[in-house]
Amino acid sequence: GVKITEQEELASEIAVLLHDIGHGPFSHTLEHCLIAGVHHEDISKIYMKKLNGHFKGKLSLAIEIFEGTYKKKFLHQLVSSQLDVDRLDYLTRDSFFTGVNEGTISYERIIEMLHVRDGELVVEQKGIYSIESFIIARRLMYWQVYLHKTVLCVEQMMVKAIERAKYLIAKGEKLDASPALSYFLHNKVHLKDFEKDAKVLNYYSQLDDVDIFAAFKYWQHCNDKVLRTLCEAILDRKLFKIEISKKAFSYHKIKELNKNAMKKFKVNEEEAGYLVFSDSTSNHAYNPTENNINIITGKHEVSDIAQVSDQLNISVLSSVVT
Repeated sequence: GVKITEQEELASEIAVLLHDIGHGPFSHTLEHCLIAGVHHEDISKIYMKKLNGHFKGKLSLAIEIFEGTYKKKFLHQLVSSQLDVDRLDYLTRDSFFTGVNEGTISYERIIEMLHVRDGELVVEQKGIYSIESFIIARRLMYWQVYLHKTVLCVEQMMVKAIERAKYLIAKGEKLDASPALSYFLHNKVHLKDFEKDAKVLNYYSQLDDVDIFAAFKYWQHCNDKVLRTLCEAILDRKLFKIEISKKAFSYHKIKELNKNAMKKFKVNEEEAGYLVFSDSTSNHAYNPTENNINIITGKHEVSDIAQVSDQLNISVLSSVVT
């Protein structure tokens, strides 16, 4: 009973398919390391506007839906919310390819249970258990896959390798890389550059995971000991030791490990900072203060999943674990 035109249907599909097109190599891993301060969704918007020009305005409605400015808010919620089709897709796909069965969700039933009330997305009450399973699956997938300690370790090593390469290039050293990767290693690029200079977007379009791994293969033979060590370790899977704690590591502990690294690898204190480092990551499965997942009850009342769920300990699932 919700009226959706053919144009809205097509525009929604376009927005869904293109909203993450701005992702660079290895998705979120190198997002702010390769190009500082530029978010992938901002680049997605630039791609969509370029395509809109090419297709003579046929993406205008898709861009409105993507940006959340279109009158039917529920269409934007399908593209970006706590129950968007991107999440339904990647949880299903990633649980399959990693073999982590806990990420399996009944996405077909969730889609079947979606409805619209006052212009916003709601879920029919009989779909509540599927939504609870979805939230729990998301939490489990984050800790078992996306924020698994081995994943975090390799991601951090990759970031340090790119940071070291940029530092060496800034000092005037020559490092082999593809033309696309070389451009971003040599130049400080800002969001406005993507909008003004077609060359920047063109180079970015050519970048993928292969550029990064090929560069690591070159750099494992370079003269710089730090970059060489990082690249060899990544390629040969001699991963650094990673410790995870609920409390920040003390300055003294890091200083001590830094000294050990200086001695073992015969590097100075600044160089050891690429081999010993700390960072933080956080996760919460559901945020009740943002884009709520709303359930419509049999009495046609709309309530947040956190209030009507009798299965979820929402205080646990919504608290940020760092």
